[in-house]
Formats: sequence, structure tokens, C-alpha cells
Amino acid sequence: MTQHYPLAAVVGADDLKLALCLAAIDPRLGGVLIEGPRGMAKSTLARGLADLLEGGAFITLPLGATEERLLGSLDLEAALGEGQVRFSPGVLAAADGGVLYVDEVNLLPDHLVDLLLDVAASGVNRVERDGISHQHPARFVLIGTMNPEEGELRPQLLDRFGLSVALNVSPAPAERGEIVRRRLAFDEHPQAFIEHWASEQRVLSERCARARQSLAGIALDDASLAQINERCHAAGVDGLRADLVWLRAARAHAAWRSQPAIDQHAIDATAEFALRHRRNSAEQPPAPAPQSQGSESTQGRSGDWGELPPTPEANGPRRSLPGWPKKP
Repeated sequence: MTQHYPLAAVVGADDLKLALCLAAIDPRLGGVLIEGPRGMAKSTLARGLADLLEGGAFITLPLGATEERLLGSLDLEAALGEGQVRFSPGVLAAADGGVLYVDEVNLLPDHLVDLLLDVAASGVNRVERDGISHQHPARFVLIGTMNPEEGELRPQLLDRFGLSVALNVSPAPAERGEIVRRRLAFDEHPQAFIEHWASEQRVLSERCARARQSLAGIALDDASLAQINERCHAAGVDGLRADLVWLRAARAHAAWRSQPAIDQHAIDATAEFALRHRRNSAEQPPAPAPQSQGSESTQGRSGDWGELPPTPEANGPRRSLPGWPKKP
């Protein structure tokens, strides 16, 4: 069994961790697009998300994958050997119930990106080709990564990713050191490292599970929608996908915080996730309402991610692990 680096052990990247959790709470958000240079642990974070989906698989789209490999195709062995028309599942079938990870999605042919996004939105893969008429569930969280320096996605494709997050390319020295220490500890003794973080990871998984269960009970209310409509208009976004995604993200954020309804904090905390890759106007959305102490926005700060129980590393003595670099 593949051992994933625990999401709860990731240092910093609070905005991205929150966006991933929201996508796990409501997969209908349409996935997450992560922008940043190489070496920013984008795949590590995406793998950690699979552990929050109650045993969901983590599937990577192979480099150079064809349309047949992605969607599935005719089983040639059955056709030639048995004379039967049988469907051979592809990557989308394997990803059902888990995470589909597409590295450097901006370098993927546009028609494959279109197919991916269509299936991610509908949750069903329909194949009509080579004498096959077949459909199967394909409900997965789509995670795409890209380095903008290597090329952009067309605006039409950018818009179809539900949420977008840009990683901080220059963490502070202390944060960089802690990232390296934890990575070394995981590489040397992965099982010990996972056990070390098991309690925090369990809290995170249970919190996501509770949020999924409570999601349907939180109304997509008119007052929240009206404010989101105004702010999307001010941001100059094209179409209505931003409004829909933002409202759903705000509801998922309310569920994440165990709130019975969408509130101002949920709207403000998810604004940039929905707008950063869609905003066409220099005009910025209205300033968020003042937050009470301990309930600040997640953009660039700890925000709701900081509402998780504090870890000993931040608030107490460090527990030792085999291979954990010791301080002088």
C-alpha cells in the first residue's frame, strides 16, 4: 500500500489545504487548479487529499495519455479472442471515488482537458465509439497543477476549474527549514512519521466527514447569492460559473466550520478561490466585513485552517521521531 505524506503534517500552504478540504467536502465544486513553480509540493498536497475521501484512490494521469487511455476503449483481447464487444475501463473509471491528479495540465492537449472537465462536472463518463455504447460513474476530485511560466490555459478552460490557488513561491526561512525537517523524517521512516501525525490526520478526516454529512442541510440562500452576484459583477467575470462555484464553496466552508448557514466569513474566505482565475476587472470586490478575533480570512493567513486543534510543533515540545533532525 502506498504511503502518503499526511496532509495534516504539511507546513504552511493554508489556503491550498483549505481549498482541497472544500473540494473533498463538495466534489461538485469542480476541482482545484494549483499554480506554482516546481518543487512546491503540489503533488504531495494532492496525494494527502485522497486520505480525506474515505479510502479514495489517488490516480495520476500518465504523461502522453491518449483519449482512449483516458476514457476507456474496446477490449481488443475480448473482441479478437472471443468475438465479444467489451468495454476496457480507462483512467476515469479508476479515479471514481478518489482523486484524479493532472500534473502540468496547461501542457495537456486542449481536447483532453475539455473531456476531463466535462466528466468531472457530470460525474459520468459516456463512451460512444468503436461499436461501444457504455457509461459508468466517474465521481472524482480533479486536481490540476501548472507552472504559468511554461504556458497558460485558455480562459475557457481556466473558468471550468472550480477553485484556483497560487502557492507562495518564497516561504520564510524558518518555514523552509521545518518543511525540510519533516520531509527528511518522512523519507527516512515513513510509517513512524505517519503514526506521529495520526491523531491530527484523524481529526482532519473526521472534520471533513462531518462537513460532508451536514452539507445538504445548509441552504444556498438568496441573501448570500445576492452579495456574491454583486461581487462577481464588480470583478468583471464572464458567465455565471463563478457565482455558482463561489456559493457552493461558501456553503462548504460553513459546513467545514460547523455553521448552520452561510455567513459573511464563509463568503469572504472563499472569494479569492472563485475569482482569482476569472477576474477580468481591475476593480476589486468590496472589502470584507470586519472579522471577530479568531475568525480572520484565510487569504494569506491561517484563517479557518488555524481553527484545527493546535499541533505540538506549534504550541509545545517537539516529539522525537527516528531520523528527525535534532536541534543543536
